[in-house]
Amino acid sequence: MFAHIDVNSFYASCEKVFRPDLDNEPIIVLSNNDGCVIARSQEAKALGIKMGHPYFQLSAQFIEQHNIQVFSSNYALYADMSNRVMETLERLTPAIEIYSIDEAFCQLATHSPSLELEQIGKTLKDTVKQHTHLAVGVGIAPTKTLAKLANYAAKKWQKTQGVVDLSNRIRQHKLMAITPVEEVWGIGRRLAKQLNVLKINTALDLAKLSPHEARKKFNVIVERTVRELNGESCLTLDNIHEPRKQIICSRSFGEKVTELEVMQAAICNYTAKAAEKLRHDKQYCKHITVFIKTSPFVPNSPYYSNYSSEVIAATNDTRELLTAAQNILQRIWQPNKHYQKAGVILNDFCDNETNQFDLFIDHHKKTRNGDLMQVIDKINYSHLGKIFFASQGVNGQWHMKQNRLSPAYTTRIADIATVKL
Repeated sequence: MFAHIDVNSFYASCEKVFRPDLDNEPIIVLSNNDGCVIARSQEAKALGIKMGHPYFQLSAQFIEQHNIQVFSSNYALYADMSNRVMETLERLTPAIEIYSIDEAFCQLATHSPSLELEQIGKTLKDTVKQHTHLAVGVGIAPTKTLAKLANYAAKKWQKTQGVVDLSNRIRQHKLMAITPVEEVWGIGRRLAKQLNVLKINTALDLAKLSPHEARKKFNVIVERTVRELNGESCLTLDNIHEPRKQIICSRSFGEKVTELEVMQAAICNYTAKAAEKLRHDKQYCKHITVFIKTSPFVPNSPYYSNYSSEVIAATNDTRELLTAAQNILQRIWQPNKHYQKAGVILNDFCDNETNQFDLFIDHHKKTRNGDLMQVIDKINYSHLGKIFFASQGVNGQWHMKQNRLSPAYTTRIADIATVKL
């Protein structure tokens, strides 16, 4: 049996956790540089605010009239709250597959006759709420596709109280009969249109399609979906994470960058973050790319976009990657441009066991350099201090716009919430 757990309106809900005064207020969260709406609370959805709606198109009068609370994306807060949810689920279930920042599949221990599946779901929901103050929906079923469908029902109908047990075949058919086919996991709007032409409008219509016909007319993924809707488990719990094959760190700038020194600071910051992720994965990198670009939408200003790469000796040392990144930037930089975005890409990875080091390098020095990087990471992960390299700069002119950023309640000592008695 699988349980699919999904946090309700995750980004918006995280903003409410340390602000109980906002419990019934409409909340929207904005994308990078406060561009458009990427998350909404239920109250904001009820006002008709759509995903991807440009923030500048929401009038000040509309926001004030409905007391809409607007927040910039607080990625540090969301990542930490996500970790708390996943750690709670790991303690409560035999195995877990983290599917995204706000959802996971869990294997359920159903061998105990004293516990019903719905009660297990309520325990998961209540415990996550107690530990994190975040509300989740729980869908339970014999396949992952049906579990996703059960979670859809748990969120759509309040009478379910956030938990739906879809282990019974009759209940599966009842739900599928009233669920549009585009709501089935892996179908989506484009494929749904093709299915609608064949008069397959609901999840039940899709379940009645023969697996052979599904594969013949579409592909093996649709065939697998049909089998899963009929209770045949084709997707196992994937709790082994494949190492990344590429790391990309890039951002659009809050203000256009025109000076080389400012661009260099931005590139060095992206490189340092990428190197940190590389070490977290216990990988070494042998190829680095740097790219810069202006905005294509500025009138009377020619668009410029360029990138360059370097093949380097396998490393995860931030200093070596910073040197390579700055060399590349010098090659592609053009003055008198208004740059909108830049980024760093690391690829061609190898791990410590398969990495072949240069015969002529000082291996003792290499080991000491690795120890140094571990110390830096340990300090930075502790949130008690921050070590950075001088080339990263200190004024942050290149940072993206976050005018409505909430405090980092869980990762910065100065931002810890206080309670007045």
